[in-house]
Amino acid sequence: MTLTIHHLQVSQSERLPWLCEELDIPYTLVLHQRAPIFSPQSIKDLNPLGQAPVIQDGSLTLAESGACAEYIIHIHGNGKLALPPSHKNYADYLYWFHFANGSLQPLMAMVMMLSRIENGGGDYAASVLERFKSRLAFVDARLAKNTWLAGDEFTAADIMTVFTFTTARVFYPFDLTEYLGILAYLERVVQREGYKKARAKADPELEMMTEGKAPRSFMERLKAEGKL
Repeated sequence: MTLTIHHLQVSQSERLPWLCEELDIPYTLVLHQRAPIFSPQSIKDLNPLGQAPVIQDGSLTLAESGACAEYIIHIHGNGKLALPPSHKNYADYLYWFHFANGSLQPLMAMVMMLSRIENGGGDYAASVLERFKSRLAFVDARLAKNTWLAGDEFTAADIMTVFTFTTARVFYPFDLTEYLGILAYLERVVQREGYKKARAKADPELEMMTEGKAPRSFMERLKAEGKL
């Protein structure tokens, strides 16, 4: 039975079609549109938490992008794009695979929410923003010295991380102009055939967001389309 990926458009579930394209494995892609901001009922029917991605493989239904990525890599991809414990960069791979959802993305979400508080969140918001910027600088320094996050080899750690520097910025449009390592990295990413194919299938209308300037927000886009 073919692996099925349920992708909520303009979301972190974009990681999975990209992963499958890089692995060159067959999959069925089911697209779900936001309604107009949050997940539609079709995603909630698959995952009661209303979160995407969701994959189906035979009798299995699985959510959480990191868990789904590991399942696909080891069940369908023969371990490709993951580094084995015997690899010299195994610890780097593990660290960066979990960094996006463990450190980078939660801080970005906090900054985004605090920025919407009427008084701006005060000193606490400012401290969270500085922590987020420190994470950006940390990744930037890594990429200034390495082609990919785990070293010279493209891995699933890159697939897990790129979302925060691209699509996630439509929800909190932050500027990347000063982070030259990250920007050069994104240019390498979008030249990959797997990325191009996945974007064409999953979110063909979404801009690439490889430039440093902050992109147009998702809310602005919805208002322009008359959906808000």
